Amino acid sequence: MKAIAIVGSPRKQGNTEFLANHALKAMEEEGLSTELVSLAGLDIRPCTACMVCKKEERCPIDDDLFPIYLKMKESDAIVLASPVYYGSATALIKGLMERTGYVAHWNGRVFERKVGGSLAVARRAGQNFTLAQLDYWFQIMGCYTAGSTYWNMAIGLKRGDVAGDEEGLKTAWNFGKNVAFLVKKLRA
Repeated sequence: MKAIAIVGSPRKQGNTEFLANHALKAMEEEGLSTELVSLAGLDIRPCTACMVCKKEERCPIDDDLFPIYLKMKESDAIVLASPVYYGSATALIKGLMERTGYVAHWNGRVFERKVGGSLAVARRAGQNFTLAQLDYWFQIMGCYTAGSTYWNMAIGLKRGDVAGDEEGLKTAWNFGKNVAFLVKKLRA
């Protein structure tokens, strides 16, 4: 049983990555193997709606996306994590969602019945809308989403600030535990 967390921040080792790793540790404690994929420094372009993926399981855009799609396809659980940029998820994670969503949809709905969920980090506000953007993707994909004790968000501006958000960390931890619970129940 495997879980993958994809961090849509253009910054390596920032607050969003910290929060995603925290949730993954909770999943590991429950026996899941985990992997964190940071989109920082990767070339992830937006979808052009060329519809090549409707005919075959691939995307013709030559960038760093397709190996991540294959990791998502092989995982039992997918977590999408984004910082809030101008009240929204980052362009990196939205590009990934658009393109992996199209490929998955036209090739047997390969994410259907996987466990999913999102994490968002902001310095002040915008997490609710960002969580909605990410969670709606899971609904379209036919995933089962895991909840927690509050919305899966944390507060932080400077690198490391999230480590001081006790409620945010507890929420991410419980989310990770619930992801693992659902994966194990579905795979039993």
